[in-house]
Amino acid sequence: MTFSSYLASRRDLIEKTLESLITQKEGLPHSTLFEAARYSLLGKAKRLRPLLALVTAEAFGAHIEDCLKPVCALELLHTYSLIHDDLPCMDDDDMRRGRPTSHKVFGEAVAVLSGDYLLTYAFEVIATCQNITAEQKVELIRVLSQKSGAEGMVGGQLIDILNEGKQIDWNTLEFIHRYKTAALISASLEFGAILASASKEDREKLQSIGNAAGISFQIVDDILDVTSSEKELGKPVFSDEANAKCTAVTLLGIEKAQQTAQALMLSVKNDCKDLSISSTAIEEMLQKLLDRNF
Repeated sequence: MTFSSYLASRRDLIEKTLESLITQKEGLPHSTLFEAARYSLLGKAKRLRPLLALVTAEAFGAHIEDCLKPVCALELLHTYSLIHDDLPCMDDDDMRRGRPTSHKVFGEAVAVLSGDYLLTYAFEVIATCQNITAEQKVELIRVLSQKSGAEGMVGGQLIDILNEGKQIDWNTLEFIHRYKTAALISASLEFGAILASASKEDREKLQSIGNAAGISFQIVDDILDVTSSEKELGKPVFSDEANAKCTAVTLLGIEKAQQTAQALMLSVKNDCKDLSISSTAIEEMLQKLLDRNF
């Protein structure tokens, strides 16, 4: 089996699991909540975070059936963040994943609440998993809450908003990227390690790898915002410029930004060699963060 076919099979399992986690609730007074959540969750998506967690877990010897629901919690939380990022009070985007954003279809109130639902449901999914230990559940919840909260994604989003229209230096931008984007990439790698009961040393190494890979991922996002098309991205291009955001491209230029992303991924691959298991699958998955056009 090639790595591409392996990933395709794992993506299919993730899609089926996500579909089963949030079913249609027709006839209920709050059925619109589930309709809106499904609309955002089940659209065209890369599923990079659950795939990264699943690849890591399997590389360390975990059984796939024990991992599917926990890794899908990452996608639930990621989707909530996209719904809220798109709101008029945040980035005010009208398109996401090739179709109108949630607030354009369901209105702002329903969009906010569907995001809230996906956020809280992510933790419920982990807490009710049948095939992992109580200790693993607690650790997964700790990692996800930390990496998505004030010391992670939410904190990074705030710093990003506060610096709109300002000229910042690379250290500040890297800090934003580390919190807003890399935190959940790092969490994905840690999820895989926790589900496989990997050693403390491997977990620490994966956390560091995730931070570097996540910053590289965001730099590529910045580049694609000015080099790709709306059809490829599934959302408007030049949106960072429209929101007066400082990016790796505006700060470094496209060529230097590309070189920085590649240098980070080279360090990631070198660090992967220090893991206690064969890291080939993890390296290939991480390389896909860099080699993408949407």
